[in-house]
Order: sequence, then structure tokens, then C-alpha cells
Amino acid sequence: GAGWITTLTEAKIKISTDGRGRYLDNISIERLWRSLKQAAVYLHEITDGFQAKRTIENWIGFYNSERPHTAWTKGRRTRHTLSKQRCEKRHEQKTGTS
Repeated sequence: GAGWITTLTEAKIKISTDGRGRYLDNISIERLWRSLKQAAVYLHEITDGFQAKRTIENWIGFYNSERPHTAWTKGRRTRHTLSKQRCEKRHEQKTGTS
């Protein structure tokens, strides 16, 4: 039952109970779960917990390091993309390719 409330209270986490704005509180995590399900879970025939763990870990690694987050950057180049472009340019200069 209410054990989780005690855990949150002891950790000094404020629980919102007014109900106003609750969809805004959850929108980011709901988008994350939707993306995870559509891009990883539904595409694999997961047969056990070990495979599920690997599939989800791989996707989260991709999501955090490789996936472009255009909604957040609004098409602007991020530090990650700028760094990648600089590395590619240096490689082209060293190898003479373009």
C-alpha cells in the first residue's frame, strides 16, 4: 500500500497531490516509454528477462548518446554533433578524403 509514500517522504521528495498539471509532469517520461516501446521492444521477439534487459539497455545507450533529439534542440547543432563534425573534419584532413 502506502509504503512508497513513506519512502518518498523519508527521501524528502515532495508528492504532488493537487492533480493540476499532472499531464505536464508525465509528458517527458511518457514520450520516453513510447519511443522505447516503438523503437526497441515491439521490434524484437523478447523471450526472457535477460534479453529484455539487453534490448532496453542497448536502446537507452543509443537514446542517450547517438539519437538526435531535435525536439529539444529545434534543429540546432548540439555539442555532440559539433564534436562529431570536428572529428570527421580532422580525419578528412589527415587522410585527404572528403
